[in-house]
Amino acid sequence: MVYRYESDQDVYEEYPEPGSDLAVPSGPPPPAGPSPSRFPAPSLRRPNQIALPSSPRPPARAIIPQAAPRSEVYTSAQPMEPPTARGGGRLWQVLIGGAAVLVLLALCGLGAAALLVDRDPQPQATPTYQPNAAASAPAVRQDLDSRDTDQAPLTAKEVFSAKELKLTDGQPAYRVLTTHSSGSCAVAATDEIADLLVRLGCNQVVRATLRTPDGDHLVTAGLFNLTDKVSAERVRDRIRQLLDDRQGRFRGLVGSEGDGSDVVATAPARIGWQVRGHYLAYALVVRADGEAVRSGDTKIREILFDMIELHLSRSVLQKRVDGGTATQPTAAPTESSAPQSGN
Repeated sequence: MVYRYESDQDVYEEYPEPGSDLAVPSGPPPPAGPSPSRFPAPSLRRPNQIALPSSPRPPARAIIPQAAPRSEVYTSAQPMEPPTARGGGRLWQVLIGGAAVLVLLALCGLGAAALLVDRDPQPQATPTYQPNAAASAPAVRQDLDSRDTDQAPLTAKEVFSAKELKLTDGQPAYRVLTTHSSGSCAVAATDEIADLLVRLGCNQVVRATLRTPDGDHLVTAGLFNLTDKVSAERVRDRIRQLLDDRQGRFRGLVGSEGDGSDVVATAPARIGWQVRGHYLAYALVVRADGEAVRSGDTKIREILFDMIELHLSRSVLQKRVDGGTATQPTAAPTESSAPQSGN
């Protein structure tokens, strides 16, 4: 340990008078500095040692402090912290740093969630279960190639559902004069054509008579329901020869008295037909005045196209295809036409 003076006056103590208690004993002075020790202390400058200032006063003899006991330890300029205090400080630093990291991560998560909410201000509602959801599933396409896959019979309401038949936007409508449905296909044809239909399995015919928008022509159009596509194609291929040989004809459907539809049963007509699936679609056109139709009359061709292709095939039969349960599509329809003489 370092001796500290009580006051500045102790440093400049004058020589004592002879005979006093403070007189210095005779003999050689004791060696300066601390006494020898088994653990030699390093020769370091003591930071708390006080330097004696110079003074014009007479030289004074400083009182030399006694050496520190061997059991004492020199203190350094900076006080040492206990080991337990340092370890505890590091533990607190680790705990505080970890807590700060957790708080920072929590703030980052809240900020990301706020950004997601801002980007999607109107979240979609969670769909709820609906027991009848299966009913809204898209229908499978119906196979029209056979009555086995298309068993529902035709009806007059299905084929001609209204009193006016509008086929093209912006164009006037055909006016339906009368409709008819029968389980005997022979009522719609004569002679060999009627026999051919019955022989190849035709079990139903649905037809109607209509007046054209300009009123100049009448048309009877309808569908024959045959067994399958093969039988319908056999009827199609045989009709022309029978018409050319005058071995049969299609009958026009006469409506009520006074509507002017009786001419379809007697006037020369132009016939058209085509096959789609197990159906044979047909139409016969006559002039409203009963005169013979001309072979180059483009108006006749337009009426046949309107009735057979636009209405019977693309409208009536296509609805059956879209609303059925089978998946096999039907082949592209074929069509033909021929003149038919009156009675």
